[in-house]
Amino acid sequence: MLKNTAFTLSVLAIVALALIFPDIFRQIGDYKLTELIVPLLMIIMFGMGTSVGIADFVRVAKMPKHIAVGLICQFTIMPFIGMSLALMSGLPPEIAAGIILVGCSPGGLASNVMAYISGANLALSLSLTAFSTLLAPFMTPLLMSWLAGQHIPIDAVAMFWSITKIVILPVVAGLLFNHFLHGKFPIIDKLMPRLSMIGIIVIIAVITAAGRDNLITLGFTLIALVVLQNVLGLLLGYGVAKLIRMDEASARAIAFEVGMQNSGLASGIAVEMGRVATMGIAPAIFGPVMNINGSILASHWRKSADAGLHSDKQSEEQAEQLKQVSNR
Repeated sequence: MLKNTAFTLSVLAIVALALIFPDIFRQIGDYKLTELIVPLLMIIMFGMGTSVGIADFVRVAKMPKHIAVGLICQFTIMPFIGMSLALMSGLPPEIAAGIILVGCSPGGLASNVMAYISGANLALSLSLTAFSTLLAPFMTPLLMSWLAGQHIPIDAVAMFWSITKIVILPVVAGLLFNHFLHGKFPIIDKLMPRLSMIGIIVIIAVITAAGRDNLITLGFTLIALVVLQNVLGLLLGYGVAKLIRMDEASARAIAFEVGMQNSGLASGIAVEMGRVATMGIAPAIFGPVMNINGSILASHWRKSADAGLHSDKQSEEQAEQLKQVSNR
């Protein structure tokens, strides 16, 4: 919990710094720092791949209903929340499209940490993050073409390739590394979580600096909309899971998977589309917001009367599963 709080505070500090001194994060000499975003995302996705093994896919076979419900919620609730908020916002089209882009992105790794803290079904959370990420090259372009086409032109094929390059290829490389070289390079296991954290912080800083003027002009409205998007995602994810009578632990996991998106990937897509200063702003705001709200909710559930949902043995197993992802 302390690590998660420190990360959130670091993000808030770097956002403030980027707003006050934007030139530091825009360019070094002739090199534009926005060009760092995609390579950093690829490193983060490689790290995710190294943390996934055969056991993760075995877990999926044991909970097909839960996985199906989670993925359906992931690619319906947040995209339509994003579209609704964008339509009501009155924001410029490209900035409004950024809200939809956040909603159409897969689950984020931070959801796994929140699932563990809150006593949720961690195996379900890990599986949903992995599979929503693998589905992203197909689902995100499809949903963006459908829901955001009225705001900006969407090249679904180009977006498919961008997500494949940023997500699928690095994740597959990480999977292969984990399968064939697991344990042979312990330095990588130690460095990847730290590199991931640093990468996310740098990405947020660069995007904040790039979109500073728009953020200052539209900041309050956009922040309010992003907060609402995150809160509605958490509430509706949990509500749908409980409505179909899922157990409490699984409902909590789905709440975090739906409400906490991969804002880094959304930022990378905005960069690939050449719209980092407009479409990239909502994802940059969403990252800190979801970490703050997620931390509050996870702490509340942890302290609630049913926080001891798992036996000591189950908790030990979950702690082991989280070792390679908890710092991201």
